[in-house]
Amino acid sequence: MTPVAAPRRLPVVLRNRAFGAVWAAQVLTQAAGRMFQVGVVWWLVGHAAGGEGGRGLASGAFLAVSTLPAVALAPLVATVITRCPHRTVLGSAAAVAGLVAAATAGWSYAASPPTVVAYGAALLLAGCQALFDPCLTTSVPELVDDADIEAATGFELATQSLAGLAGGLLGPLVVDAWDLTGIVSGCAGAYLAAAALVALTRFPRGTGVRAGDAPSDGAAPRRTLRQILAGHPFIRRVLLCFAATNLFTTAIYVVMPLYTRSVLHANGSTVAALEAALGVGTLLGSFTGARLPGSATALGGTCLALMAAALGTPGLLADRTAAVAALVVAGWCVGAIGVRFVALFQRLVPAEDKPGFFAMMQALLGATFPLSSLVFGALGDHLSPRTLCLLQAAGLVPLAAALWWSGRRTAGPPDATAGAPSEAPGAAAPATATATAPLEEAR
Repeated sequence: MTPVAAPRRLPVVLRNRAFGAVWAAQVLTQAAGRMFQVGVVWWLVGHAAGGEGGRGLASGAFLAVSTLPAVALAPLVATVITRCPHRTVLGSAAAVAGLVAAATAGWSYAASPPTVVAYGAALLLAGCQALFDPCLTTSVPELVDDADIEAATGFELATQSLAGLAGGLLGPLVVDAWDLTGIVSGCAGAYLAAAALVALTRFPRGTGVRAGDAPSDGAAPRRTLRQILAGHPFIRRVLLCFAATNLFTTAIYVVMPLYTRSVLHANGSTVAALEAALGVGTLLGSFTGARLPGSATALGGTCLALMAAALGTPGLLADRTAAVAALVVAGWCVGAIGVRFVALFQRLVPAEDKPGFFAMMQALLGATFPLSSLVFGALGDHLSPRTLCLLQAAGLVPLAAALWWSGRRTAGPPDATAGAPSEAPGAAAPATATATAPLEEAR
């Protein structure tokens, strides 16, 4: 008798309306944030920076400001996520970001604002996103069944890819067409739409946490990231490795606009193409990473080595097509690493530790991004963008070896995880600061 094939299930974002709505809200917020970042960097490089010598430092400083809240506010973020209903946190963060963007749009429409206004808006918007992202990551088990955690994590990480794709495409084009006013107006609409989506969504598995609630007498006290990692030296080593990796990978957001302007001598459409290539690659990696065989560190080390080759390619070939292809490969590596490791942490970290863990993990992995932006931005005023590409590649090579070696020296099952969702969770770390992969932390 021929067995009847099981019917194919719809994707989790269609089967689970609550998760689908909140995921769409994250797509809107991160696309808005990415469009703002990419657009303002292009505005600084092509329109606002004072002279050729100030472009790199101006854009690097802007990106550094954009990532400071995720690092500086991590303890506060963990406390807020722990004590407040997650639906309220998500909706409030999106609404406040929408109001900030709307106010900035009004200012830029009335008069040409000084660059400090763009820096201030970036700081506030990044603060809202630093609250939204780890809260959503923590909320995944409240929105989906346990069997759907990997699928939901894949969609959550794909948000970064979609945001990079949409924001990267629109940012430079909007700046070329409508200057700064167009960017912040579009961001305001996206943030406010995300707030409305969250407000209309019910969390089917809500924890019922209310502001000011104290833990019950029998509840274990929440632990800090340091306490959680105290018994996991392998996880600690991998987290530090990826934090160092971010120093080189996230510099791409400074290097790409400089490369477009100085090497390719192109306009905003080329910046959009490069950003889109990175986003498409990350999207592909987010949906294929869980299927890759091998241990976590073997996969991570191989992807970092491949990323080094990809990021170094534009330094050797000053060609638009080669740069686009290289960024697709680099993005795929980012997505593959991120979806594999974040899904493992959803199972590895106890529920009571997740608010503090994801907030502090984001801060730890993002701590090098401001430094990366400033260093590569300052170097961009003295070195060719092609040289900066080669520096990125050279920095990733020893880190790829270190990650691979870290798995070799770890005995037992912690690193013995392949991509199947049914396998026991292994000790690995997401390759991002924003709750995802190394390049994706640039939000």
